[in-house]
Amino acid sequence: MAQKTSEKGLNGATAPVVTEPGRVRNVVLVGHSGSGKTTLVEALLAATGTIPRAGTVTDGTTVSDHDPAAQRQQRSVSLACAPLVYEGVKINLLDTPGYADFVGELRAGLRAADAALFVVSAADGVDDATAALWEECASVGMPRAVAITRLDHPRADYEQTLEVCQETFGENVMPIYQPMLGDDGESVVGLLGLVTLRVLDYSEGYPPKTGDADPEHLNPVADDRNTLIEGIIAESEDETLMDRYLGGELIDTEALVPDLEKAVARGNFYPVIPVCSATGVGLDALLDGLVNGAPSPLEHDLPVVTGVDGSPRPPLTCDPDGPLVAEVVKTTIDRHVGRVSLVRVFSGTLRPEQTLHVSGHGLSERGHPDHDTDERVAHIYSPLGAQLREVGQCVAGDLCAITKSGSAETGDTLSGKDEPLLMSPWTMPEPLLPIAVLAKSRSDEDALAKNLSRLVAGDPTLRLERNADTHQLVLWTMGEAHAEVVLERLRAGGAELDTEPVKVSLRETFGSGARGHGRHVKQSGGHGQYAVCDIEVEPLPRGSGFQFVDKVVGGAVPHNYIPSVEKGVRSQLERGIVAGYPMVDLKVTLFDGKAHSVDSSDAAFQTAGALALREAAAAAQMALLEPVDEIEVRVPDAYVGPVMSDLSGRRGRPLGTDTGDDGHSTIRAEVPAIELVRYAVELRAISSGAGTFTRAYLRHEPMPGHLADAVRKEHSAKG
Repeated sequence: MAQKTSEKGLNGATAPVVTEPGRVRNVVLVGHSGSGKTTLVEALLAATGTIPRAGTVTDGTTVSDHDPAAQRQQRSVSLACAPLVYEGVKINLLDTPGYADFVGELRAGLRAADAALFVVSAADGVDDATAALWEECASVGMPRAVAITRLDHPRADYEQTLEVCQETFGENVMPIYQPMLGDDGESVVGLLGLVTLRVLDYSEGYPPKTGDADPEHLNPVADDRNTLIEGIIAESEDETLMDRYLGGELIDTEALVPDLEKAVARGNFYPVIPVCSATGVGLDALLDGLVNGAPSPLEHDLPVVTGVDGSPRPPLTCDPDGPLVAEVVKTTIDRHVGRVSLVRVFSGTLRPEQTLHVSGHGLSERGHPDHDTDERVAHIYSPLGAQLREVGQCVAGDLCAITKSGSAETGDTLSGKDEPLLMSPWTMPEPLLPIAVLAKSRSDEDALAKNLSRLVAGDPTLRLERNADTHQLVLWTMGEAHAEVVLERLRAGGAELDTEPVKVSLRETFGSGARGHGRHVKQSGGHGQYAVCDIEVEPLPRGSGFQFVDKVVGGAVPHNYIPSVEKGVRSQLERGIVAGYPMVDLKVTLFDGKAHSVDSSDAAFQTAGALALREAAAAAQMALLEPVDEIEVRVPDAYVGPVMSDLSGRRGRPLGTDTGDDGHSTIRAEVPAIELVRYAVELRAISSGAGTFTRAYLRHEPMPGHLADAVRKEHSAKG
């Protein structure tokens, strides 16, 4: 049984604790922004007495959107865990952001969950991004259910929304309740169970009155009920049920309900439940569905584990007495507590004062071998929004929070120190919107670096790059909203920073051959500097790099100074000449020069080599090279035309289009990287949020003359 405890947390609140994995349900709420996920979570918490009223916990803060960034953006921006107890079962509700920029939070919720509840607004329907996520859940066999919310909205149309869900999500998406209207003919005041034929009457509020359906209520739902029963029987393990049903036998409700629950838990049947958070309609029906239909952790396949060195290990089982294996699902920085890690325990039992082994390969292949270390966990908490309530243990299948971990990052594995293990990572999309940041002053650099390391550790969809060519500090984010949240958190952490336009790593090269004469003759303080060299520069094919050839005869340049000339040339190549970018794909031949028996030196010949290259550049045709990426854009078929047209406007060269059986197409093209700086934002606008893309560096190629001239002018203006 689930047991309530009286253990105190950071805010003096109590938390539910379970001792059996079978008494846990981990459910992630999925849906587009504005579908009502957070409102539904808070209504369920209030309905079960977990919080005093919807929208608050005991300290008056919001349950899910306690993040200041969420309050300013007026939408969820991070994953929130909200546990409740219903009929002796602990349900961990994982509220995810609905906006595409925060897909990392969504993926973390999917990793921690055993079932997904798709929340669909009766006023707004299903968007393409939600449809794509349904397919993603289907690919991994995750059980799903649908809650149609906001039934009280003036534009709500339950029947139409149900039809859209069935058309979009496919077969076996069926309602198990029918909304019942009040005397005004518009407001939903009750539900009729299509299997049980029981009525839930909310006309006097929540909880509802229950009773048998009147005969006049049955005829209108007869077709829906028959379709539902046929769907349940089709998934039944009792092969005689269908024959009995087709033979006219009245199948007992008691025989149908267990089959319905098994089909839902196996991910073969997807019930639809109407819910209204404001009026309480359907809250108990949804809770019943989650307790009886959603799988427990015992029924869900566990991730693959290996040794820290990658050696194979036996499959995990969800056993509280098994080896301890847990995973950091999400890491955040709380301004009062410090680092807070949300943890899913897959095997064993996590207890306070326990020494764990922290290991991980990182997400997005970032890697952090320094995370193979032992670390002591002092306390374990049950999170509820911003609240952390201390508990005595966390068993296999359950979720908890730990604080002040010195090294654990999102995606890391926590295991027993005597048997360190490593869990297979989950996939994350690559961040594709770059933001260049810089500290306002030298005194702000330390604060910026410290806060950046914290954010990157907790957010696997955030990547930090120090571009050696452009000398910029670039944050790769998922989109504008994600970037806004990241910058806000950096500033909240005390980092005074600015942003600047992102520069693309260009290259310079010779478009034609030329000769250069480098002469460095100088007298200073009685000491002379003397070096003369003559070089010939030839362009090489793309990707050839740099070649230096010595063809000096007769000792015109002493042998010991020839490496100095090469060093000077290489130094100038790195600094560039035309616009300050590295020079590539050149062959430089040293064929003549002069030296002085006293005044020549290594430094003098380095300077002469650089001067010779500059003179050759002045006499040659010079070219700027820009990077070109190969991209793959995946969009619904309806957006192929607009995307192709947009790519053409970006100087893109199409390579081909592959059309799939799922209504989506993949477009491959070569596109200059400078045209992709904001493509993550612009593709979303073109495809109504349904498009995704990947990119990979292909090569550098000559930049068009008018663009190259603009770069040269900008460089000249900066001196």
